[in-house]
Amino acid sequence: MSDQGISKGERRRAGIMTLLKQQGKVSIPEIIERFECSEATARRDLDLLEKQGNIIRTLGGAQLDTTLTSGETSFNEKRNLLWLEKEAIAAKAASMVEKGDIVGLTGGTTTFLIARALKFHNDITVVTNAVNIAMELADSDGVQVVLTGGVMRNKSFELCGPLAESIVNNIHIGKMFMGIDGISIDPGVTTFSELEAQIARLMLSRASQCYAVFDHTKIDKISLFAIAPLTEFKGFVTNRLESPAMLDYIEKHRMELHLTEPATEAEKAH
Repeated sequence: MSDQGISKGERRRAGIMTLLKQQGKVSIPEIIERFECSEATARRDLDLLEKQGNIIRTLGGAQLDTTLTSGETSFNEKRNLLWLEKEAIAAKAASMVEKGDIVGLTGGTTTFLIARALKFHNDITVVTNAVNIAMELADSDGVQVVLTGGVMRNKSFELCGPLAESIVNNIHIGKMFMGIDGISIDPGVTTFSELEAQIARLMLSRASQCYAVFDHTKIDKISLFAIAPLTEFKGFVTNRLESPAMLDYIEKHRMELHLTEPATEAEKAH
C-alpha cells in the first residue's frame, strides 16, 4: 500500500463490500446509482470481488459469502475497507499525541494508519506488539520504537504469547490506542483471537489512558473473545456512532467520544 492510498476502483470495490456487509446483497442498478459508474464497471467490479472469494454472484448482482464473514479477516483483506474513514480516525487519534508521550498501539488497520500519521512527530515513544507498525515507524527519527517479542500471528502481524506478555509487564504506556473487531455495551470490546485479546488486556492494564479506535461497522458487533468492558476505556475514536443506547452509556459513564464526521441527530442529542 503506497502513501498515496488506494485507487478509485479499489475504493469503489471497498464501498461495494461495505454495502454487502450492511445489507447482505446488492444489485447492478444499485451499484451504478450509488457509485456513479457504468454497468460494465459494476459487473467488472463484481467479477473481481468474486475472484477474490468475497462474494457470490447472482442474477443481476451479488450476495455476501457469509461463510467468510463469521471468522477472522486478515490485515491485507481489511486494509482496503473504509480506507478514507480509517485515515480520518487515525489523524484524529494522532492529533491527541503530545511531545514526550509514550504511545501504545495494538495491531490493526486503523492503528497502522495511526503509526503512519505519527511518523513525523518528535520526541515520542511508540510501544507496539505489531511487526508491521514497528516497520512503518522504522525510519522515523523523532520516534523511539519499542517492539515486544513473541510469536507472530500471520493474519494481523501481532506478536503474542508469554514472551510478549513478559515484556509488556515491565513497561509503562501513557496513551494507548487499541484496534478492535467489535464493540457493544455488553460485553464491551471484543476480538476474534484469544491470544490477541490476552495481550490487548495486558497492554490496557499498563496504560494510563486507553482509547478504542474503530470505524462504524464495528459498532454493536460482538466477536468471539472479550477484551474489556467499555468502562475500562477513557474514550473512543470513530467516524460516527449512531447507536443511541451506546451514546447514553458513554455519556452516563463520562467517557470521551471523538468523531471525525459531522454529528448525526442522535449524536447531537447527547
